[in-house]
Amino acid sequence: MPETPTFGRYAEIPFDQMTPAQQEGYRAMIESRGGLPGPSKIWVHNPKLAKVAGPFGAHFHAGQYSLTEREREIAVCVITSKFHSAYPTSAHERRGKEVGLPADKVEAIITGLPTSFADEREQVVYEMAVALANARWVPRGLYERAVKALDHVGITDVITLMGHYSSVSMTLAFYDVPAGATGMAR
Repeated sequence: MPETPTFGRYAEIPFDQMTPAQQEGYRAMIESRGGLPGPSKIWVHNPKLAKVAGPFGAHFHAGQYSLTEREREIAVCVITSKFHSAYPTSAHERRGKEVGLPADKVEAIITGLPTSFADEREQVVYEMAVALANARWVPRGLYERAVKALDHVGITDVITLMGHYSSVSMTLAFYDVPAGATGMAR
């Protein structure tokens, strides 16, 4: 294993130096995700995790779940900025703007300032994400608006998306991966 860090503080393992189990986890991650984005470069070190994290993360690709890309980016920007993780926050700030979220709204989310959305679903996703990220009580009114706007499928997609991106953010924060880091070519 290389001693020199290649992705933040983490020294990636070249494929030919991986254990057979790590190679299997790597292949599973590539098969489900199409590549090794962000924390996948690190998670592949733990082959059991790689085998489950890849398909779980793939669930949140466009068209695979109940949220729009704008709704997804609202929740992701709330949670990645909460953990002060440069790599995913920068990437999802860019992605949020690419999918049509107004720049001032994305920037407010990332800085922790209040904002609002005219679209009912987007507003509910934003309020849910802020309440959950800040360990706040979810009031009955928000719960009822979420059930009406998102149904339980959408609610669980928001919650598990935030859980996934909490893991993403904490992994990349721990390894001090800077915004725009590329790591080893794969």
